[in-house]
Amino acid sequence: MLPQDEWVKKLQRSESTGRPLRIKLGLDPTAPDIHIGHTVVLNKMRQLQDLGHTVIFLIGDFTTTIGDPSGRNSTRPPLSREQIEANAQTYYRQASLVLDPSKTEIRYNSEWSDPLGARGMIQLAAKYTVARMMERDDFSKRFKAGQSISVHEFLYPLMQGYDSVALRSDLELGGTDQKFNLLVGRHLQQEYGQEPQCILTMPLLEGLDGVEKMSKSKNNYIGISEDPNTMFAKVLSISDTLMWRWYTLLSFRSLAEIEALRTEVEGGRNPKDAKVALAKEITARFHSPAAAEAAEQDFINRSKGGVPDEIPELSLTGAPLGIAQLLKQAGLAPSTSEGNRLIEGGGVRVDSSVISDKGLKLDAGTYVVQVGKRKFARVTLG
Repeated sequence: MLPQDEWVKKLQRSESTGRPLRIKLGLDPTAPDIHIGHTVVLNKMRQLQDLGHTVIFLIGDFTTTIGDPSGRNSTRPPLSREQIEANAQTYYRQASLVLDPSKTEIRYNSEWSDPLGARGMIQLAAKYTVARMMERDDFSKRFKAGQSISVHEFLYPLMQGYDSVALRSDLELGGTDQKFNLLVGRHLQQEYGQEPQCILTMPLLEGLDGVEKMSKSKNNYIGISEDPNTMFAKVLSISDTLMWRWYTLLSFRSLAEIEALRTEVEGGRNPKDAKVALAKEITARFHSPAAAEAAEQDFINRSKGGVPDEIPELSLTGAPLGIAQLLKQAGLAPSTSEGNRLIEGGGVRVDSSVISDKGLKLDAGTYVVQVGKRKFARVTLG
């Protein structure tokens, strides 16, 4: 929390006057799904919301057209307006799985950014210096390395900061990689004669790989709208080491409970027990306790080579049909060549038997076809 003394004064004033503080979080709709990494901050928003403060969920439909340079070593390609609008449509529904929708103010920063126009943009740019902009870590590294920095990238922190002016925010939340942008908001509020916001940064959640931060572009994420079985299985796929980091940032258990569980594991308890508990907690949060129990049973069935209770059923013609062609037509492989590659890798089963013969042809009949651990189909071939 920066600066902490200012935040304490804001809280004391809010309590004495009965005026709730305005708490802002902005997310750019760069892809259609919110992932559980985003919920580290969203959970903190919900806590502040439950304390009676006004929560503003800001969808950065304008700033997405610029592209956030945070943590980038190259210019981020901007999305089209159509892509942004399609992604933004899902954001409110998904955020409502964490925030109380009846108490959440939803805003789009195009509301005030579009009307600025060229004159307003120039006037805004006059309120911040190039020298201060170059203090930003990723900009200074790229400049020293001789990598290109486009002028429009300077506009991103300015526009995010202007959001705080437009919303008169008291507190802005974000990941630790957003610290520079959040501080620009403080500066601009002072320039416009407002009391500057405080900022609260939350740690970034490492993705499934345990190396990179969770990111849709790196495909190491769990979307909060993913089905229960997939969500449960993905949590179980993380390393035993990463599990404790996820417990700290995602679990609603107290730190004392987490530490007690960790002590049990260090004392000999199977770490899988702790991981299953975490997977069930996260799955239940975004679905239901019953769905989490069912997902655990589904995972057990799959690990034993069993077949889930519900799998896609389809009918195909052309018997006898080559196995690679069947995989393609059943939607289990994008092409016959990829189907052959999966067979070579031992990732294809028919009625629980591993298939190693790429030349196999299946006669008319009904088969349970499995690719990898999670893809199943009951195929009736005629």
